Amino acid sequence: MFRRENILSGGMKKIVIASDAFKGSVTSLEVADSAERAILRVFPRCDVVKLSIADGGEGTVDALIHALGGKRVACRAHDPLMENLITVEYGLLADGQTAVVEMAAASGLPLVPVERRDPTLTSTFGLGEVIGDALERGCRQFLMGIGGSATNDAGTGMLQALGFRFLDGEGRELGRGGRILGRVRTIDTSRTMPQLATARFTLACDVDNPFSGKNGAAYVFARQKGADDTMIRALDDGLRNFAAVIRERGGMDLDTIPGSGAAGGLGGGCLALLSTTLKPGIEMVLDALDFDRRIAGADLVITGEGRMDRQTLMGKAPYGVLRHASRQGIPVLAIAGAVEDEDLLNTRGFQRVRSIQHDAVTLAEAMEKERTMRNIEKTVEREVRRSD
Repeated sequence: MFRRENILSGGMKKIVIASDAFKGSVTSLEVADSAERAILRVFPRCDVVKLSIADGGEGTVDALIHALGGKRVACRAHDPLMENLITVEYGLLADGQTAVVEMAAASGLPLVPVERRDPTLTSTFGLGEVIGDALERGCRQFLMGIGGSATNDAGTGMLQALGFRFLDGEGRELGRGGRILGRVRTIDTSRTMPQLATARFTLACDVDNPFSGKNGAAYVFARQKGADDTMIRALDDGLRNFAAVIRERGGMDLDTIPGSGAAGGLGGGCLALLSTTLKPGIEMVLDALDFDRRIAGADLVITGEGRMDRQTLMGKAPYGVLRHASRQGIPVLAIAGAVEDEDLLNTRGFQRVRSIQHDAVTLAEAMEKERTMRNIEKTVEREVRRSD
């Protein structure tokens, strides 16, 4: 039950709304605006704190810009096949020091035609160009979502764009793509961008796959990027070789680090050669928002996403919000367009989990923006009024 001592003394004093977007329907902020209207009808004097959040994937740039101030900026970068320059946007936060980058914007799978997908050829070079642009603008803190990649190059393309050189056994500089990994013998860092010396990277990583092997980047993820069995074996051999080169130069053992296989080995490449931390996507976002401080003293936190089920418990935004709120003993109400596994969700700590759908409608009707916002209002008003 919600905090009755506060309700009985005049109503809820502080409610925090921190919901992910209902993808394809309403944004995180639109969820918060709808819920706020409902809350103020029941508790007119309530301090409603609205936080736009995301889980490190699509929407992360906009969520952090809205919450922390800043703007979108654009630069030109190469597509994954290195054939065309494309315009890529990323977030520059108000502190002037922090860039929010979504890997998929520069090196994502949708940028490669289905018939040409080949992770032995695709490169993260464009992602490196975006990072280089942000470094030139003065950024030294990077928050990066790394989902949806078209690549399996261990981040070597990104690193090449930043000045790293990967050399074969005869000292010749190698080209790009996952196919070079098996030929790398040494790494030349003499020409890297000097700004990297003070740059720090936080990667939103929601997988625990190692760098190579049967559970590694190539075997688990390369097929969906266009690789056949022969390519997968070659890519995995290349990852093993690259990991050996990192070990030999006094670095870490990438094959023992969960998450190093994320984004085609980009996680491992960044850990080995840049100052990098891997975090679950929602943790990266909540830390950036100083979430624990902002929810302190709240009577209730409201969270949600378009669909909630057992997968919500595998690193999705609402579960991250729940974990943080629970540490402070704050009850959490979750709302969603569709709900399954409600009993399981409740046993994991949600105070209540509610679908916003009140009538039998088609999926298209259920996702209409105006209908969704009205249903969020109705659901939130009903739930907070139950506690009045």
